[in-house]
Amino acid sequence: MFKTMMMSAAITLAAGAAFATDGAVHEVKMLNKGEAGVMVFEPAYVKAEPGDVIQFVPTDKGHNVESIDGMLPEGVEAFKTAFNEPFELTVDEEGVYGVKCTPHYAMGMVALIQVGDAANLDAAADVKQRGKARGRMADLIAQVE
Repeated sequence: MFKTMMMSAAITLAAGAAFATDGAVHEVKMLNKGEAGVMVFEPAYVKAEPGDVIQFVPTDKGHNVESIDGMLPEGVEAFKTAFNEPFELTVDEEGVYGVKCTPHYAMGMVALIQVGDAANLDAAADVKQRGKARGRMADLIAQVE
């Protein structure tokens, strides 16, 4: 089994396990087909607050969650999960978190999590995306408040 590569104090990972949190819990499904098309996170945009938990649920097989280089708040280390495993991300740092499904990235399987103030939005928007991810991420960035 492929293990999570990196994590920091700002990220709490629990594959398949629930844990207590003071914040809200936001569920994001990993789907082969959803309302926005094929190979999608649903919802693809999440507005959260520091301390909230984002639960990535592998509804369909063949997906994982990986941070996108240059699209994390300062102090948050990159992460990459195993395939077909649930992933819980506690978002403690304000900013935007860009995530992708590694094998379906070019097909546009990306998501954006906004936590509080989007302090790193300009830097995240400057990150070059591949294939269909380019348009989908631009649409997600346009939703940031």
